[in-house]
Amino acid sequence: MIHRARPVYVVLLLAWLLISAWQAVEHARVHQNARVALINRAKDISSTVGVVLRSQRFFGIISQDRLESALAALIQPDELTGVSILNSGGDIVASAGEPINLDWQGLVRTGQYWGPNSVALMNLVDLGTNVTSEAEDNRPTLILSRDEIPSPGTNRPPERSRSSRREETNAPAGPGDASDAPPPPDRDHERDRRRGRPPFGRPFWMSEEDYKAAIEKKGVHSFVMVLSSQPMRAAVGQDLWLRLIISAFAGIAVIGFGMAWRNLARSADLEVRLVRASELNTRLKEMNLAAAGLAHETRNPLNIIRGLAQIISRQTNASDEVREKSASIVDEADRVTAQLNEFINYSRPRDVRRTAVKLSAVVTEVIRALGSDLEDKGIKVEVAPGLPTIEADEQLLRQVLFNLVINAIQSGERGGEIRIAAEKAGSNEVTLDICDNGPGVPADQRTEIFKPYVTNHPDGTGLGLAIVQQIATAHGWEIHCLANEPKGARFRLSHIRTTG
Repeated sequence: MIHRARPVYVVLLLAWLLISAWQAVEHARVHQNARVALINRAKDISSTVGVVLRSQRFFGIISQDRLESALAALIQPDELTGVSILNSGGDIVASAGEPINLDWQGLVRTGQYWGPNSVALMNLVDLGTNVTSEAEDNRPTLILSRDEIPSPGTNRPPERSRSSRREETNAPAGPGDASDAPPPPDRDHERDRRRGRPPFGRPFWMSEEDYKAAIEKKGVHSFVMVLSSQPMRAAVGQDLWLRLIISAFAGIAVIGFGMAWRNLARSADLEVRLVRASELNTRLKEMNLAAAGLAHETRNPLNIIRGLAQIISRQTNASDEVREKSASIVDEADRVTAQLNEFINYSRPRDVRRTAVKLSAVVTEVIRALGSDLEDKGIKVEVAPGLPTIEADEQLLRQVLFNLVINAIQSGERGGEIRIAAEKAGSNEVTLDICDNGPGVPADQRTEIFKPYVTNHPDGTGLGLAIVQQIATAHGWEIHCLANEPKGARFRLSHIRTTG
């Protein structure tokens, strides 16, 4: 049966593994989609950051205080937790929200860092805005603090000479350049516009060296934003629990189906065995009837042999040797006849006809029938008072008690004792014990002695206790051989139902 069911178990295991693998793949897909959704959300936020940068920019300059105030308005604890603007050297120029650790592994290399509860995204060129490229006028964007931006009406520094202006505009000096006094800012811007130079180059209050240094330290090159991944992880966690529950239910279903298949296979195998047992039982009954008929027919020739031996032994002219041998023939015929009677009794079907039987009356009758055997060995029988009335076939019950008591007589020593007692085992059940103080039965033989032709007595037939077990089984009782402390054997009949 195990070999037949093994392919089914393998198929069920493969089905469960397939379902579990499918759930794992689906969970990985949900996880990836959640990451993509979070990055798409970062694209929307980066577009907003780009709008903030362009709205705060004035002549290529952004006030750091105003920019950080605008960025702080975008911070939300459950979504955007921090933003930092970086220069070309990777230093923070302006920031808002939680501090950002730029040493996160993989952030500079891949532009992403997935932490336990957040994700950092860097150089978001493809997320809706390009803050690393120059603006429409191809100028770098500077983020300056309020102290670094002069108040309105401030002129150029006096050390900025006409030659330096000429280097800036890259135009030859003309007659109008003789004066060292700086022209008004609007004229300078108008001159730059006429000469094809983009308006508003470097700030008028900075020298060329200061402007280059400011581009390196204050110029906008990239930015980093940190978004909370807790909502995403919560959704992914719920999906994981759902997948685990599905896999668990699939496993339970597979186990249930496997057990059902096993029970079905066992039931089918049991049915086959029952059919075979029924066929074997039918054959055994037929053989039993044939053996019982043979035993019955054998008794008639034995009785004839026994009678002839008795006639020969009684003849007056018979010698002593003939009489002795004739007596031996009679004894052997009696012994074989007793065995045949036991065999016929054992092979007889047990049809139980239950009636209310007084246990004390049946015990008294059995003791009276075995009185001569008890007197020969000087054995005393003690019967406990208050034996109940039970449901049993009286004739079969008498045979059970007869076999158990005579077995105790044969096993007991001369001058021994036999005790018969009943004990209540439930509301309507009792147990019946027949105890002796003989040598007892070894523990390894207490089950074997109920088998046919197994006996410890030289003169026993080996069918007495087998008949007892047969009758007990027909009544629905159980019989066990136990130790009788401190000495002897105890035969216990249990599950005997009482009346009333």
